[in-house]
Amino acid sequence: MTTIETQRVIIVGAGLGALYAALKLAPRPVLVISPETLGEGASSAWAQGGVAAAMAKGDTPEAHALDTKYAGAGTVDAEVARLVTAEARRHILDLTDLGTPFDRDASGGYVMSREAAHSTARVVRVKGDQAGREIMQTLIAEVRQTPSVQVAEGVIASGLEVEGGKVTGVWVERAHEPSGRTLVRAPAVLLAGGGSGGLFAVTTNPPRIRGQVIGMAARAGARIADPEFMQFHPTAIATGEDPAPLATEALRGEGAILINNRGERFMLAVHELAELAPRDIVARAVYLERQAGREPALDTRAVLGDEVLTRFPAVAEACKRAGIDPVSQPIPVAAAAHYHMGGVDTDHEGRASLDNLWVCGEASSTGLHGANRLASNGLLEALVYARICALGIGKALGAPAPADLVTLSFPPGTEAIDEAAVACLRHAMTDGVGVVRDAEGLTDTLRVIAGIEAEATSESMRNMTATATLIAAAALRRRESRGGHYRSDYPQADPAQAERTHMTLAEALEIRTRALEET
Repeated sequence: MTTIETQRVIIVGAGLGALYAALKLAPRPVLVISPETLGEGASSAWAQGGVAAAMAKGDTPEAHALDTKYAGAGTVDAEVARLVTAEARRHILDLTDLGTPFDRDASGGYVMSREAAHSTARVVRVKGDQAGREIMQTLIAEVRQTPSVQVAEGVIASGLEVEGGKVTGVWVERAHEPSGRTLVRAPAVLLAGGGSGGLFAVTTNPPRIRGQVIGMAARAGARIADPEFMQFHPTAIATGEDPAPLATEALRGEGAILINNRGERFMLAVHELAELAPRDIVARAVYLERQAGREPALDTRAVLGDEVLTRFPAVAEACKRAGIDPVSQPIPVAAAAHYHMGGVDTDHEGRASLDNLWVCGEASSTGLHGANRLASNGLLEALVYARICALGIGKALGAPAPADLVTLSFPPGTEAIDEAAVACLRHAMTDGVGVVRDAEGLTDTLRVIAGIEAEATSESMRNMTATATLIAAAALRRRESRGGHYRSDYPQADPAQAERTHMTLAEALEIRTRALEET
């Protein structure tokens, strides 16, 4: 076993939360573990909508918090909603000072976009649909010139070392070729490695975002919150790409409509807000249209015309790759796994149930999102809690000490991840734990997960099956429909279940074992 000791704080992940936290920790030395080159492979860079913040005249953090609680379907932590929405403006101004080129109007004000379930235009954008990419480029540039930040690219975290309920280190290995594992011991660990959307066959997430960080925390004994609540984006572009390109919600905010192959605007009969209804409602309607063979599509022609090509370049490029002309044709869409409201359970200071472990971004579950995340609150939460975690780590560790650069070396290893097993897992999750769920499908999926887990030879695969088990087991236990969790055998919300889920992996495994024994 190779062991390295460092005084650097280890940050697992390289998206917005990870990089922002690294900057907020400066001049404290940190080691950022990045599976890809910075800017590649992180969900943050793919985010099209923007950052939700009450920046417009007449808008308030209180109104933003109310919208957050409404979208969250009864399980939002009100104190977290108040905290995050109150902090939003500070972070927009901070990113602006760092050089993020937010869209501005002629008088210098921020251009605000309206997205689903917001009561007003409240989303700050960059170049139409380039917010995530542009914010990431700004942070990467700043990180590259910050002496306290060391980035280990091409390295993936696969486990946590725990002694007496305290996290003491991170196991790492090469991301792109088989290797043995190296243990890096550190004074504190921040997990900021993304969510779980890639565990599903139809997803908008980058290929590596498959629940590994949540899974390794769960396997180490950390408590997990709200794992059953997966958000499915209603307008992934249905062209067969994996991952599926995204048609940003801002298009519907601009007035684009959803139609089927009969030319019917089907959302009018579903919800009073039509295309701007909460995401779970729109996603379910899109899913049911597709299941019925009515080929749902997003129609931007009347409201945007050829402006879609210049104002929404990512959408235009995805359409071009598929041979679709959005100026003259509707864009085919499908509901795709997009954002995991669940994750490692954290307190209001970003601490996990294990000592010495902090979590921010999509890998965490702070209680902000409840059962259904409000549009563009994801990047906002990552920013707010990256700073909170950085402050908490600084307080816990005291004055920063100098630290040498970490030189990683890896023992030889031969176990590559089984991509066929990954594909099997992803299809099982989409089929049984997707937009519409029931007991039979959830139990079948748990059986598939158990079989894959029994044959797993890599830590990354065991991390994936742990998270998949948590999602499916919690979905089986919640016998109601709420937010992103819809059970066709329990289609109504039950007021008695209007509370968050908290469970350990051991509890999820008990649910799985019991379900498989009963069938």
